[in-house]
Parts: sequence; C-alpha cells; structure tokens
Amino acid sequence: MNVPLKTLNDGVQIPQLGLGVWQVPAEQTAEVVLQALQAGYRHIDTAAGYGNEAGVGDALRASGIAREEVFITTKLANGEHGRDKTLAAFDASLAKLGLEYLDLYLIHWPQQADDYVETWRAFEEIKASGRVRTIGVSNFQKTHLRKLLDETGTVPTVNQVEVHPYLVQDDLRAFNAEHGIATEAWSPLAQRLNLIEDPVVTGIATELGRTPAQVVIRWHLQRGDVVIPKSVTPERIVSNLDVTGFELSPEQVDALTGLNRDERTGPDPDVFG
Repeated sequence: MNVPLKTLNDGVQIPQLGLGVWQVPAEQTAEVVLQALQAGYRHIDTAAGYGNEAGVGDALRASGIAREEVFITTKLANGEHGRDKTLAAFDASLAKLGLEYLDLYLIHWPQQADDYVETWRAFEEIKASGRVRTIGVSNFQKTHLRKLLDETGTVPTVNQVEVHPYLVQDDLRAFNAEHGIATEAWSPLAQRLNLIEDPVVTGIATELGRTPAQVVIRWHLQRGDVVIPKSVTPERIVSNLDVTGFELSPEQVDALTGLNRDERTGPDPDVFG
C-alpha cells in the first residue's frame, strides 16, 4: 500500500496512516502488530500507559522488516513528568520495546498537576542525545501549546488529539497548522459513538463502494492529518490500510465535516487529571 508521508517541522517524515494499539491486550499485541506489518503498515503507535510496548517490539523483530523502515511512537505515562522521571521513563520504554532509538516520543496528557514545561525540556535533552528522531505532544489544547511555545525554544512536531467527524477540532487544527505542528488523530473512527453507522457516512460508502471506516479514514487523510485507526481484526487491519485508491469529492468531505457536534469519546484535556 502506498501510504503518503508527511514531513514534520524538523524534516522527519511520518507515514500519514498507522496502527494504534490502545486497548489491545498485551498478550495479543505482538500478533496484531505483526499482522499489520505484514499487511503493509509502517507506522505503529503505542504508549507506556497502554502496557503493550513489549508486544510492539516483539512484532517488529518477528517481522524481519528493517528497523529504519518502521515508524514507532510511544508516549510518556501520566505521573512520570519532571526531568528525572521523564528520562527514566524514556529508558524504560526503550527497554520494553527492545529498541535503540524511537521515532516519535509524545507527552501523553498535559495534566494540570504536572510541570509539562520541565518535562518538555527533558524531551529536548532526549532528542539531542539522538535516541529519538522527533518529539511532540498529545491532547494539548491551545493554552498548553502556548505555554510550551512561550517558555521553551522547541515547537512540537506533532499534537496527537481526538479528531473525527463528530469532533472536527478545526480551531485547534488551525492553531497547530499556524505553528507548523502536525495534527494526528486518535479515535479517528469514533467507535464508541457509532460514527461508522451514521447515515451520511454509510451513504458515501455506498456511493463509492467502500466501507464506512475507509470513508472516514480517507476524510482524515484528505484534510492533511496523520491518522492511527485501531483494530484487532485481520480483515479490518487490511481494509483500513486500503484507502489510497480512491478520493472523496469536496462535497463529500464537507458533508462529513458537517457532522461535527463537538462530542468526545475520551476525556476533555482541559479537566483531565
């Protein structure tokens, strides 16, 4: 599959479509990720908080694919903020993954009790050491981003946030774009909200002869965002990747964007933690 690459603000290229492994059980992760790699995925997104980093590393080694061909992201666990904890947490994640370097490291949540500016400075240190290619954040709102930009010299390359047609996040996406920060969508199919059963989605899918999930993933790609759908079903893993052979019309993109109702599947970052 010819997944497009997106160039980040530091020149690192990230595959625009990847596999997310949130809520994939640890004992199932290696099998699921190996299936994805064999299907053609070259971007895997995990986190310390998911408890399944080891399975991602096991799958990469079992795949026989060269390390430099696969883009691996993990995230700092909540409660591990601050310089010393962050440096130790990064070492622990690398050890669980069994990797010598990481492609992308993210602050998972900007919890109000944590000094994420001090944490970000530790991220700068890690990048300077050469053990991570690029650094970013996750679930950061404009206020959190402004604080980082005002107090440090490094702009995140990625802001991974909840985005889908029921939560289009255009204001935050515009802020990200203004500062050269790529938006990466988690919960891109809004499964808890039954987005793929929405009549607008299913109608477009019928018109195009595609699955509703393929239509929504294509919407993300055409808006320029990085997208990491999660599945543990081999057929859906393959199907979710098969989204480069068709395009949505501008009217179809607008129809999906018009479904926005500012509804989240996950916590509000302004109050979480």
